[in-house]
Order: sequence, then structure tokens, then C-alpha cells
Amino acid sequence: MFEKNSREIPFGKPMINDVDRAQVAKSLQDPILTHGPRCELFESTFANFLGGGNCVTTSSCTAALHLFNMHINTGPGDEVILPAISHVATAHALEITGAKPIFVDCDQYTGNIDPNALASAIGKATRAICVVHYNGIPADMTSIMAIANKYGLPVLEDCATSLGGTWDGTHVGLFGDGAAFSFYPAKHITSAEGGMFSSQCASTATAIKRLRGFCYDRSLNERKLPGIYDVNGLGMNFRMSEMQAALGTSQLKRAPAFFSARLRNFNAYKECLKDQDGFRILEPVDPRSKNSYYCLTVVLNKPKPGLRNDLLAILPTYGIGVSVHYPHPLPRLKYYREKYGYINGTFQNAELISDTSFNFPLGPHVSEDDIYYICEIFLNTLQDLKE
Repeated sequence: MFEKNSREIPFGKPMINDVDRAQVAKSLQDPILTHGPRCELFESTFANFLGGGNCVTTSSCTAALHLFNMHINTGPGDEVILPAISHVATAHALEITGAKPIFVDCDQYTGNIDPNALASAIGKATRAICVVHYNGIPADMTSIMAIANKYGLPVLEDCATSLGGTWDGTHVGLFGDGAAFSFYPAKHITSAEGGMFSSQCASTATAIKRLRGFCYDRSLNERKLPGIYDVNGLGMNFRMSEMQAALGTSQLKRAPAFFSARLRNFNAYKECLKDQDGFRILEPVDPRSKNSYYCLTVVLNKPKPGLRNDLLAILPTYGIGVSVHYPHPLPRLKYYREKYGYINGTFQNAELISDTSFNFPLGPHVSEDDIYYICEIFLNTLQDLKE
């Protein structure tokens, strides 16, 4: 058995190199430090990477989600359907507009929204659908878009953890009316903090760009007289800095190598953990779904009470970074529970994943030797806790 704290393997680690640092330093020499030419370069480069769409840099993925909800004018009396399991940002970004989140259960094998449950939740007040590609596993966008088109509902894709993932050969984020990506430090690439909005509709992207910057009617470059502009709507300050864009653009060039490392690590975990009892790994079940390998999600099979949390307490003592996505179904979080009520068992699959799963690190910072170490510690600890 290994000694405790013999290694330090964080759950997420930004892969910053000297080229990244040089690009950030170079951006600091420019006279424009926010929403300038480097942001525009990041937007066009990112659109090329996705294989389409019109991109707008934002201060975060949450900001991109919020801006789309503002764009379609969600508000009091509206309902937006979303999965019961996701980061709270997915719900907050529409709740803050005054609209009501309508949570639906997920598929127990992928964590993604159940299309049948989605269709059943549509009502007269439904304004939009928000889809989350859970932990990098693309949702069934064929079925979801068929439902959305049938009822004439806009679709927002939350792609926070799914950069590099595709459905039926098309990158996630290119199916709905808008999409939001995250560049938080633990994600596939990072801009330190920041996000990207994407839409196949150019007019939607233009509207989001206006909303992102106070709803000025003219950008700096469009003003005939300096400092003269008008404001034609209610907007926010959700802009990205040039330093963040410089880092994001530099990181995006290395994304293919990052994806290859994540795939290698995922396969190494599967090899180490094959033929083991007591748990399963979340992964795509449909051949059209190509994983982005954000993390390795382990779901315990009918564990005794407290087993998952015991693992969360013990594994870090061996230097193993673990996480949970997410500790509660969204409607069970205190804010939403107290506002809308909650009945245990309503979202059985979301509850199952929230209460019995945890995640191992999968990023490029993890070596194959690290994975062997992690798996040995995990399996031995699991066996000890079962006895």
C-alpha cells in the first residue's frame, strides 16, 4: 500500500506554458486591454475550431448563458426547461431573469437530459429549453432538436465541460440557437476565467455582443465622434479582457494535444478498472455521441450509506484530487428547494448520480503512472470500506 500524501495529483490543473505566458505578456504592451482585436481573434479562431457559428467572448460561461436568456426576453411568467443535474450556473442564469426553471430528470447512464421527460414537461408557459452536455458527454441533440422544432422553442446548449465533444459528427454548441462554453482553469482550455457564446445565427451573435457591453448602440470603432453614443436597451458588462483572449487563443492551438491526452487517460482508467464490481463509469451509450473526456465519473452501485463521502475523505489523503458533479440535483439545492419545494424521489436518476458518484482527474497533467496509482488506492480503499 502506498504511503499517504506520497503524490499530489490535483483534480484540475491549467496547462500553462511559456508560449502562453509570452502571449499574455505581449497583450499587456498593447493600448487596448479589453474587448479589442485579441478578443476578435479568439472569437474567429474558436468558430473555426467548432466548425461553424458566430462567436462572442464573454467574462464567463455563466455570463454567456445569462446573455442568451436576456436576448430571448425570458422573464416572469416564462418557464425554461433544463436538466435536474448541472452546475447551479445553468439555473441561476435564467432564474435571475425572473423566469421559472422547470427541472426534468436525466438519463442514469449519461447524466444528460431525458428527451422523453423533456417532451412531457413542455407546457403553455414554456419559453425555451436549456441542454447541458453533462461532464463532456454530448446529449441526444437529434431528439432534442426535433422536440424543440415541433413546439417552436429556442434551445440553449450549456457546453461548459464539453469542448471537443460531438454529436453525429457535429461539434456540440452548433445545434441550438445559442451555446455557452467555459474557460475556467479546470476546463479543457483556459483563459484564466472567461467564456464564449456561439450561435449559428449572425444576428443573434450581434445582439449578444451588444448586450455584453451595456447595449451601446455603437462600439468604439463605430463612433464618428469619440465618446458619443446612445444606449438602446438594458445590457451588462460581461466583456473579456485582451489578456484572457491572448491566453485562450494560445491554449486553443494546443487543444488537440490536450484531447489526445484525455482520451489516453480515459482508456487507461477503463483498463485498470475493468472487471471490477461495485461501480460503473459514465460514458456515451449512443455511437453518435463522442465524449470530450472532461473527467472520469464513477457511480457506485447501491453503496452502503456514507460510502461515497468516505471515499471523498480518504482519497485526498493520498494526494488524489477528486470532485463531485454535482453534490445535489439543482432543485434540491437550498435556494430552489425553499422557493419551489422538493419531494425526494422526484428526480431519481439525478439523485442517484448526485448521491453516489464522484470524479477522478482526467486532464493532461495526469500521467498513466498516476492513473495506476489512483486506481490501486481506490480499489483497495473501496474494498476496505466494504468490509
